[in-house]
Amino acid sequence: MEIGIPKETKDQEFRVGLSPSSVRVLQEAGHHLYVETQAGLGAGFTDDDYESAGAKIVSPGDAVWGRDLIVKVKEPLEAEYKFLQKGQVLFTYLHLAADRKLTEHLLDCGVCAIAYETVEQPGANKLPLLTPMSIIAGRLSVQFGARFLERQQGGRGVLLGGVPGVQPGKVVILGGGVVGTEAARIAVGMGASVKILDVNVERLSYLETLFGSRVELVYSNSAHIESAVKEADLLIGAVLVVGKRAPILVSRELVQKMRPGSVIVDVAVDQGGCVETLHVTSHTSPVYIEEGVVHYGVPNMPGAVPWTATQALNNSTLPYVLQLANLGVQALEVNPALAKGLNVNNHRLIHPAVQEVFPDLVS
Repeated sequence: MEIGIPKETKDQEFRVGLSPSSVRVLQEAGHHLYVETQAGLGAGFTDDDYESAGAKIVSPGDAVWGRDLIVKVKEPLEAEYKFLQKGQVLFTYLHLAADRKLTEHLLDCGVCAIAYETVEQPGANKLPLLTPMSIIAGRLSVQFGARFLERQQGGRGVLLGGVPGVQPGKVVILGGGVVGTEAARIAVGMGASVKILDVNVERLSYLETLFGSRVELVYSNSAHIESAVKEADLLIGAVLVVGKRAPILVSRELVQKMRPGSVIVDVAVDQGGCVETLHVTSHTSPVYIEEGVVHYGVPNMPGAVPWTATQALNNSTLPYVLQLANLGVQALEVNPALAKGLNVNNHRLIHPAVQEVFPDLVS
């Protein structure tokens, strides 16, 4: 099979769909790899690295996009829509519930679009291709939050770890899944006061085995959210509903009750976000101030650490890419987890959660 690996065009997105080591595995399996020139440079991989692994380096446009299988990291942007073809397989993060325009184009062009974030193994929320980036985004959320709490960045001037005689900063995390757990891990390591809210009591019990008394674990309801958010120096949105838009848990009125210079980092922004006042930003311009609060809404946070993130992602995606390359769309029949990743195929909207968001697009 011919496999294309385009260079990512999202703002400061330096990850790449396949690393040279992954290319080598696919080449050894008899497949032909076409890598857009400098596609991996931001992640530390040169064109020579890819050529040594057996890939052909090609120019932007049809030379890379005109292939049977396209492997990316982030969703196609509008400038790339024209390259998508009927019958082609697109394998990448899509987050369609927050992007009607992309959903409509994928339906129009007839591509077979499989989303990393909805590939799901048997069991509750076992999302093998979302998990590695969720780990990174969760850890980065505190790292970035700590930076923007600095006074020079518009924040309150709070040191999350505090110092002897001065209380530490308060980190409130909405959601105790992978993102929330990793955010708590870093915040605890920094010495912050940490609180996690989640609706799943079993998950809260599990988190207690991880953190013990170092993290305050609270059942999530509107009253508890309001109380926690008002006292937060750093609020982290870590809510995931597979395939669906994230629910709004923090209203504008509640943001108004936060202390001036507090920081919100919403990792759920690529699914619409769970904070009413938060909208998508970029690595180039990551924050804005609204209601006196610093808002961070970068949807591709792991793009800040592309060397780590590309390899972590490839460790999880490669078996699925190899199966798609070997079997084509028949891989969806063989692998139920991969089949759950199918969002759009042959002009039809397939994934149930996305169908609920856009019922008028269901044929």
